[in-house]
Amino acid sequence: MFVEILLVLTLGVTAGIITGLTPGIHINLVSVILLSFAPTLLQYVSPLALAAFIAAVAITHTFLDAVPSIYLGAPDEAKALTVLPGHRLLLKGFGHLAIMYTLIGALGAIIFAAVLTPVFMVVMKYSYKSVSKITAYLLIVVIIFMILKEPLIKKKCLAFIFFTASGILGLLILQNKTINQPLFLLLSGLFGLSILLESITQESNIPKQQLETDIPINKIIATKAITSSTLVGFVAAFLPGFGSSQAAILAIQIVGNIGDAGFLILVGGISTANTMISLVSSYTIEKARSGAIVAINQLIGAITLQTMFILLIVSLIAGAIAVIIAIKVSKLFCILLQKVNYRKIAFGIMLFIILLTIYFDSFVGIIILATSTSLGILASRFGVGKNHLMGCLILPVILFFLV
Repeated sequence: MFVEILLVLTLGVTAGIITGLTPGIHINLVSVILLSFAPTLLQYVSPLALAAFIAAVAITHTFLDAVPSIYLGAPDEAKALTVLPGHRLLLKGFGHLAIMYTLIGALGAIIFAAVLTPVFMVVMKYSYKSVSKITAYLLIVVIIFMILKEPLIKKKCLAFIFFTASGILGLLILQNKTINQPLFLLLSGLFGLSILLESITQESNIPKQQLETDIPINKIIATKAITSSTLVGFVAAFLPGFGSSQAAILAIQIVGNIGDAGFLILVGGISTANTMISLVSSYTIEKARSGAIVAINQLIGAITLQTMFILLIVSLIAGAIAVIIAIKVSKLFCILLQKVNYRKIAFGIMLFIILLTIYFDSFVGIIILATSTSLGILASRFGVGKNHLMGCLILPVILFFLV
């Protein structure tokens, strides 16, 4: 059993590196593919081994997915908000430092989540039914607070307009069952292509990237960010429809202004904590909150206490390995960026996103991508924060609970 788990852990980390670094490929896709081959694979390995593989992929993915978000401007749902602060640091020569901040958040959150597992189990058991009833109202309060924080009446109005516009766009796209990759189209346009196009028009150049190991960090801010990311990751792990992106918006309003470093630590930890704690929620309240956990449940049935702890240990080991690999990959990206003209990199990334869009959703996808990109550019031109564009995911969740 030990050798088998070790083997699938290694394979899971390897697969997680691929999914984390490749825009448009999500852990849910890997889970679906694995389930389709499960009857054959189960002739050679145990259901627990396949479940451990999925857990390792899911955790590793959360450590590596910041790399394409920050270096390439191609975010997934969990890391969409890292693009802008990460890009700012990249253009100052500190892209690797931005990655290090997200890794600090991810590693801190996974350790903190493991330590608090007994507490989470008790809280989930006794609060799930009551808390799930107020999710929509909680999000509404957060959004109102977020908009009212804007300094001027004009800014408040613009924030409301762009939140609503992105929310309507999200509703139209996410409810269309014929679209294969709705999140990819939304987030690549709102947070990816729009920023890349802005950089090109402003003739931005990527300076030489600094690879020093010294990481300037305020311990109080880091602690606040890791604690907040773990707690909102916990909320996202047991509330239906409440994902990492919604958790990020909630956490930002709670912690206030913690600077780019604290922000990256915060967002870096949320999806990792969410994935980790989803294993706990699957056992405690018997609710699967992600495609990976659904796949695990289908492989092994109901998660027992022993199985949960085995998967948590696998997740911790995968996280420790993923940190080391992510650091090396980030340094490699920094070296490669110095050898290619930034405009060529930006155009190459945009072409790659467009080709993926055509592959997944044909020319309908191009229309959606162009619309989301235009909205992202308009938000920048009017000086509206990108956080308000998360309405594309938050408004559908609010209506999910209210309607």
